Amino acid sequence: MVRHVVMMSGGIGSWATAKRVIDEHGPDETVLLFADTKVEDPDLYRFLDDAAAQLGARLVTVADGRTPWEVFRDRRIIGNSRIAPCSHLLKQVPCRRWLEENTDPAHCAVYVGIDWTETHRLPAIQAAYQPWTALAPLCEPPCLDKDDLIRGAAARGLRPPRLYSQGFPHNNCGGACVRGGQAQWALLHETNPTRYAEEERQEQALRAELGKPVAILRERIDGVTRPLPLAELRSRITGQQIDTDDWGGCGCFTDPTPNE
Repeated sequence: MVRHVVMMSGGIGSWATAKRVIDEHGPDETVLLFADTKVEDPDLYRFLDDAAAQLGARLVTVADGRTPWEVFRDRRIIGNSRIAPCSHLLKQVPCRRWLEENTDPAHCAVYVGIDWTETHRLPAIQAAYQPWTALAPLCEPPCLDKDDLIRGAAARGLRPPRLYSQGFPHNNCGGACVRGGQAQWALLHETNPTRYAEEERQEQALRAELGKPVAILRERIDGVTRPLPLAELRSRITGQQIDTDDWGGCGCFTDPTPNE
């Protein structure tokens, strides 16, 4: 019987969460559950396989089958920091379906990778996961930051995901998470210009299809908010005219509200 399910995003926090769960409960009744968006960095899959082998737990992959841009077209919307149907439809729904089909909520706990700096988010997350019990081991001592976790993984022979070494604060969607801010997209342009160009092409195509001046990013100037298309951001990157502090944030498994 599956009694412990760790929501594996492919990030270092989910590995550290899984390690604490398995250290306490063992690997036999633990599943590492990963939802594939089909647009992940190739090294994420390597990391997941290595992590599962190191932890000795079963890795289960679920997938809707669509990519984020396919979801956006189906929903007639471009995902952004406020509304991200990709999170709900590509991550939350497939994982919830697997939980319903393979676990008994009365005897199974779900674990998420938020840490002690995000404890305030836990009540909403726990409410969203009902009737399963949702727990966040990294909210408990010892309180470690992301660099501590990366060093801990490396010390145990587990090579961390390469996006971290490139400067990304997360390992989601190949560095192209629509919840990310200007700084994330500028870094993607620097480290993977081919991927940036494809995201820009997809955004331009959907903008034209919808016939609306919408975009992943927004900016606020003199109290007025306007869309900031990736094509425009690219021209600003060259002139270093971007908000380098605007990283945004990912949280597909820990967003307590559906985004449709």
